[in-house]
Amino acid sequence: MTLIAQARLGLHDPHDCTDASDELTVLHAIYDTLVKRDGQGFVPALARDWEVSEDATVWTFTLEPEVTFHDGTPCDAKAVAASLNRMAREDKGYTLGAPAVWRQFLGGAKLEVLAPTRLRVTLTAPMADLLDVLEQGFIVAPSAFAALDAGDYSVQIGSGPYRITEITPERISAERIAGHFSGTPANETVTWLLEPDTDKRQAMLAEGRVQVANGLDFAASRSLGAMRHEFLSPVAIIYLLNAARGPLADARVRRALSLAVDREAIVETVMQGAARPLRGFVSPNHFGAGTGQGAQMDRDTARSLLAEAGHGDGLTLDADCPTRLPDEAERLTAALGEQLKEVGITLNVHIHPEREDYAHMVRRKEIRDLCVFDSSPMSTYRVLYEKIDSRVAGSWWQGYANSKIEALIDKGRVMPDRDARARVWQKAYALLQEDPAWLTLYNPLRVIGIAGEHPDFAMPADGVIDVSALPHLPEVAHAG
Repeated sequence: MTLIAQARLGLHDPHDCTDASDELTVLHAIYDTLVKRDGQGFVPALARDWEVSEDATVWTFTLEPEVTFHDGTPCDAKAVAASLNRMAREDKGYTLGAPAVWRQFLGGAKLEVLAPTRLRVTLTAPMADLLDVLEQGFIVAPSAFAALDAGDYSVQIGSGPYRITEITPERISAERIAGHFSGTPANETVTWLLEPDTDKRQAMLAEGRVQVANGLDFAASRSLGAMRHEFLSPVAIIYLLNAARGPLADARVRRALSLAVDREAIVETVMQGAARPLRGFVSPNHFGAGTGQGAQMDRDTARSLLAEAGHGDGLTLDADCPTRLPDEAERLTAALGEQLKEVGITLNVHIHPEREDYAHMVRRKEIRDLCVFDSSPMSTYRVLYEKIDSRVAGSWWQGYANSKIEALIDKGRVMPDRDARARVWQKAYALLQEDPAWLTLYNPLRVIGIAGEHPDFAMPADGVIDVSALPHLPEVAHAG
């Protein structure tokens, strides 16, 4: 039995959008998706290959034959179409503060079952990065739909490499599927254990009571030696800037803010080194991420820009700040306030203890001048479309508009050639340094512990444990 200790545990509707890595690791074990993420690209999964039209509107998938769900029902093109239709429902795809995430891409799509192993998807609008969505498009047995719609999340029936055997508030267990088309996982059974305490998770690993412990303390985990594996989280810790009204509607003030910040100092003081400075709008793990230096600290230029914008005598900005997600939000805002004083900016901070209420406030575009946020989609296109494009005015968009970037979005979305599209997104990345939509700060560094020595182990780019790809792990001394 492979035991994984993690901070959160629980399963919800697999068609609700989540960025919770502790839940995604379970979902990816139970369910197949059409494709799997591989670095910045994708490899076949339930779809063994696919074709896309020149305008990126029509996608045709050829599926693995004779796949069955864990209840024995067929996982064929008809079942895949049923899951995609369900994902596109208005009441599905709910994530913190933002409903119907998948509907904006799959809503109204025409799904044609051409054969038991062939499915054609015709979108209402081009999306060359559709695989970004389908990578989290969990294919659920239609026999489970009624229970899930009734809120019974104990019914989780997929076709993935593991089958659920137990769900309790403290543990979720699964056993591998022999002969799964993707290969047989190295570990026969896996159990995810709930342990909210970081120190206790590390102790469980060190004492041989679990083989994997996730979300470990960056510094304390160094005592684990070769069992410690550090990786970059693609989550961007940022401040959304109110570009609709107030001082930050002026691009010069937004750029001054970016140039005023010493990101390295924030990483050292707020994160104790457990992050890497982020100077672009997406992480280095993202497809089409820029490779240049991005925004650097230049406080002289920041002061000049503020003076040019009419704030030479100082400026006060109102900042909204939650108490979690990110958990360091209050310390971060205090540190940012001290840095901004160097260029004559004073932060007036407003604390919000209820995180979901905070998310709804942001979605309703009721922020003051700026607000702490985390940007989590692994899709560069989704970030541009949902958060930057003024024509979409998505859930997290805050009034920013740049016609050059929107022209690049239009160009890239109809461009199936990945290399060409990456260059388009890199141009958008560069433009967003000159005219920033947000104040970007850092990507956190995370730590996972794995029993034994596995020098070749690397976490996936999205920071989610792929249990089917874990090395063979010996039995624990005793399950505690």
